[in-house]
Amino acid sequence: MHSLVSQNPLRVPLEPPAPDEAVAAFHQRMPAYSTTPLFASPNLARRLGVKRVLVKAETQRMGLPSFKILGASWATYRAICDHLGYEPEPWHNINELAAALAHLKPFKLATATDGNHGRAVAFMARLLGFDCHIFVPRGMVEPRIQAIRREGALVTVVDGTYDDAVLRAAEEASTTCLVVSDTSWEGYEEIPARVIEGYSTIFNEIDDAIDATGLDRPDIVVIPMGVGAFMAAAVTHYRQQGESTMIIGVEPIDANCVQYSAQQGQLSEVPGPHNSIMVGLNCGLPSPIAWPRVSEGVDWFASVDDEAAKAAMRGLADVGIVAGETGAASLAGLEVVLGDEAWLQSVPDLAEATVLLVVTEGATDPDHYREVVGRGSETIGRVLTAVDANS
Repeated sequence: MHSLVSQNPLRVPLEPPAPDEAVAAFHQRMPAYSTTPLFASPNLARRLGVKRVLVKAETQRMGLPSFKILGASWATYRAICDHLGYEPEPWHNINELAAALAHLKPFKLATATDGNHGRAVAFMARLLGFDCHIFVPRGMVEPRIQAIRREGALVTVVDGTYDDAVLRAAEEASTTCLVVSDTSWEGYEEIPARVIEGYSTIFNEIDDAIDATGLDRPDIVVIPMGVGAFMAAAVTHYRQQGESTMIIGVEPIDANCVQYSAQQGQLSEVPGPHNSIMVGLNCGLPSPIAWPRVSEGVDWFASVDDEAAKAAMRGLADVGIVAGETGAASLAGLEVVLGDEAWLQSVPDLAEATVLLVVTEGATDPDHYREVVGRGSETIGRVLTAVDANS
């Protein structure tokens, strides 16, 4: 297996902005909102040599197989409010919101995606009764394309990388079309910043679940990274609580744009093609809006190859958790740093550490999941118990 572990040379103490309490209140008005599970895995803890492993499973969120709807829904709503110049209150559920926005039609949402973000934007467009146009990079597998189309969106395959799809989607912006991207560029920062805000709900749920049991907060947090939006949310949350939590970011070895940028000391591009099976992380350039927070707040970077991701998918299945290729990256990254001598020396008492892994997606390509794991995702039992003080 090929991997690269490095300490972040740009790490400095941070004082991120305070959280916006309106985010959680908004999500609670979304259809089928409920907290996603937080599991304790004693088996993983024993195998990895740590005190406790907690797994936040973002495999079913509001009917979608990933966490992306949290960022996409909040960013869409705030963008619509900015477009209107006011908030369409009062509304109590998505049907009331759609009725309040019906006068905008014909109206459209657009974005680029490697899969999950685009599906989330398409889902939000369908709920609101808007049209949707999603741009995807060449080579994206058909099951993920079809999942987006089932939300009613038009899907266009761009002959290029994810970053090329981002450029194409940006051209759709108009008075009747909002581009809801999770990465930023010059002059387009507000919506990606709202995407980051939307992810805060995940970390608040984690804290609530842990606090309800009397357990300690995590010592080590492992997060998959694409353009850096989700990681920016993680940094914001944990640096608000202090500097003691170690944050590790995980990327594909051939699309490790955040790690590479940190090594270069500035935003830098990793040229494509980016062909990892961890498709949600196949990004050649970090989001400029996420970069300052990520570059200063992450402690360590781990880049992993596809074989490590496959092994992690199987490892999570063994303990009853379904994780797609991107979702399994957190465990793959943890396995890699556990074999790095410099990283081990940075952890004073690994055997007493609580580690949090965030699994960001379920089996978004069912056929490939079956090929890698050896059985279908529907057969993976949730054999773990929810976090409890005795685990």
